[in-house]
Amino acid sequence: MEMTNRSLHGDSKVDCVSCDGLISRNHGDSADVSVPLTLPGKRTTHMEGDDLYRLRDRKLLLEDKKRLCAWTLGTALFGILLMIIHAEICPYIYTPGSNIALIINCSISLSTGCLLILIIAFHYKDIQLFIIDHNQVDWRIAMTSHRIIVITLELLVCVIHPVGSYWGVGLHVNSSSTVPTPSPLCVSSHHGETLMDMELLLSVLMFLRLYLVHRAILLHSKVLLSASYRSIGSLNNINFTFRFVLKVLMNKHPARMLLVFILFFWLTVSWMLTLCERQTKESTGHMDTALWLIAITFLTVGYGDVAPKTNCGKAVCLFTGVMGVACTAMLVAIVTEKLALNKGEKHVHFFMMDIQISKRIRHAAANVLRECWLLHRANVTKGNRGEHRKHQRCLLEAIRVFRHLRLKQRKLRDYVSEMVDLPKMQMIMCDLSANWNNSYRELEQRILSMEQKLDELSRCFQQTSDLLSQVVRHRNPEIR
Repeated sequence: MEMTNRSLHGDSKVDCVSCDGLISRNHGDSADVSVPLTLPGKRTTHMEGDDLYRLRDRKLLLEDKKRLCAWTLGTALFGILLMIIHAEICPYIYTPGSNIALIINCSISLSTGCLLILIIAFHYKDIQLFIIDHNQVDWRIAMTSHRIIVITLELLVCVIHPVGSYWGVGLHVNSSSTVPTPSPLCVSSHHGETLMDMELLLSVLMFLRLYLVHRAILLHSKVLLSASYRSIGSLNNINFTFRFVLKVLMNKHPARMLLVFILFFWLTVSWMLTLCERQTKESTGHMDTALWLIAITFLTVGYGDVAPKTNCGKAVCLFTGVMGVACTAMLVAIVTEKLALNKGEKHVHFFMMDIQISKRIRHAAANVLRECWLLHRANVTKGNRGEHRKHQRCLLEAIRVFRHLRLKQRKLRDYVSEMVDLPKMQMIMCDLSANWNNSYRELEQRILSMEQKLDELSRCFQQTSDLLSQVVRHRNPEIR
């Protein structure tokens, strides 16, 4: 894994001023890195040439990683598709242990081998990229315990695939006189429940290869390919991981991302449930019933009309319920964000509410004054007691309405004051800072002018004292 050293040509000349432009072009779409020339007489050092070649090698390695990641994901999906086809058509079109079953299972094993080779090649490119980023260090330094564990786990996950057809061929060769009875999992029933359970487990665990989707999303995202994103992110100490890319995608397209995930999860888990329940010959072994069961389990409804019978089916439904709760929480958050008012809409809404409450307060204050006048007139005329009590009740009610509206206006203004507009506050602080700077400069200028005037006054006083002394000496020569 040692990187080959490249030397500069004798006549190549590199402009140091254009290095920043070269670095920015390194993250663009072009595959080659051009080396600009400088004025005659200016040669580059060997270290500058190595840096330029390192930038080019780094970009080529990133492109190789993207291609290898795409091929790896495609190979993994091809193997899963072959497994699904093998599990669906085997009990009905051909028998276990037949040549067709052997060919399909050999194709699955061949795709698994290619997948392992591609994963090793991907990590090989990753180690080469580590060597370039850390200035041509030894490749053994990149082989940390964490990297070794990750590579081992990936290889163990991707090596899983069903091998029941090989057992069927061995059985067909060893006992040719006995006709094997087909089973729903394309495994000969002569091997009993153990082989069928193992075949079922291996088929379900093949879906663990879908972890490669997050790597493909990360390496093919516009966030990682954009040089401006990486430059600003490096200044703010942001790590461009799948979590960051997922947050960006969820902020840009929340409904689309959640809908695609739910549909893909629904179809995948429904087929896994049919595979688990196919041995029981129940209705849950059919795709339509499995789709219904997964849907009501995902939505945490659970009508109870159908239920899984096997332990594998129960585990799939349990996992579906957990994912349903998580997706429901995400859906509620997305709907709440979509229904919430933005800053401009909030300002308009609260401004109009404040105007309406102010009008109602004025009307309430007018009602209080009117009821006070009516009560006073009833006291002066000394009319009926019932009319007096009526005006008292109306006055108390008007005072209550007035106080309620004042309290409502106060709460509204307190809520509005809590909505801190950071850009507006920043502009206000910038204006205050500018005003303080202007005042400080004016004060400095005034102090300087005062110092100059004091210096002039001191010189005038000195000249005046000199003139007075000369005049006194001229009139009184005895003073000398």
